[in-house]
Amino acid sequence: MRNTRTLRTPGGLSLRADVRALAVVAALLLAASAASVVLIGTGDFPISFGDVVRTLFGNGTAGQEFIVNDLRLPRVLVGLLVGASLGLGGALFQAISRNPLGSPDVLGLSQGSTSGALVVIVLMSGSATQVTVGALIGGLLTGLAIYLLAWKQGVHGYRLVLVGIGVSAVVTAVNGYLLTKADLVDATRAVVWMTGSLNGRDWSQVWPLLALCAVLVPLVLANARGLRMMEMGDDVSYALGVRVERVRTVLMVAAVLLTAAATAAAGPVSFVALTAPQLARRLTRSPGPNLVPSLCMGAALLVTADWASQRAFGADQLPVGVVTGVLGGVYLLWLLVTERKAGRI
Repeated sequence: MRNTRTLRTPGGLSLRADVRALAVVAALLLAASAASVVLIGTGDFPISFGDVVRTLFGNGTAGQEFIVNDLRLPRVLVGLLVGASLGLGGALFQAISRNPLGSPDVLGLSQGSTSGALVVIVLMSGSATQVTVGALIGGLLTGLAIYLLAWKQGVHGYRLVLVGIGVSAVVTAVNGYLLTKADLVDATRAVVWMTGSLNGRDWSQVWPLLALCAVLVPLVLANARGLRMMEMGDDVSYALGVRVERVRTVLMVAAVLLTAAATAAAGPVSFVALTAPQLARRLTRSPGPNLVPSLCMGAALLVTADWASQRAFGADQLPVGVVTGVLGGVYLLWLLVTERKAGRI
């Protein structure tokens, strides 16, 4: 039996809280915060942990404030927001599809955002802002296409995954074609963007992503109860008063927006959306969608991977997408071997 507590407010409202899940969320928030401070202090001009904290509270020197607040803090905030968006988006897609492989990486949303960015880079030689807008539009159009193709008296899990895999294959082929049509300079720029990186991120990427998360995260959490009910099946959910298609549509739109915005801000950072929800579920040992733990896990994973990309390979600094790709690929292989030994695949 799970260790839960019932919290009651003076107004008569009650809330059941899973003690283990709360502890996991607190630990992940602490880990993400600590990793962020360490990452801010990392670079050609290293700053100690204590000095970073003092500078964040406005007590640093003029040089430290410039380095922390103007150069490094925006990059870290983008990493936290991108990781949180991918973790939450992945948890939503896996819960809606009822499939651990139902993540934006597998369904083709990241590839769709890449197509939008490539169109702007290759065909229009657009600016960084235009590339961001193109990636966002590409992700939204891909999500709409998947939803429409998977619709048949509703959207169901396995059909969503199969359609997503097919769309992903088509969009990947389009991306390859676009690269062959690019000149050397544009092709190099496109490949760098496709790797997924936080280099050069500033406050102009922070505010739009923060505003989107401020709107979508409360919307998702408001529909979390309906999503949890839907795990028992559509018929049972209808009987319990859940408006299944409405909840599914709202959450899918939110997941597409979160994934597309994260990809537009940092490029297609692979495997975070796939692994964060599953790692969160293993830590909480909860069968539910684990939305908040997945969000926190995604943020912690990405800032930790960004630190590793800067420090773990000596003088060679790698894009964060390379690190998440390697770690995520190893995790996926381990997951498949585990599932096979358990007889589930």
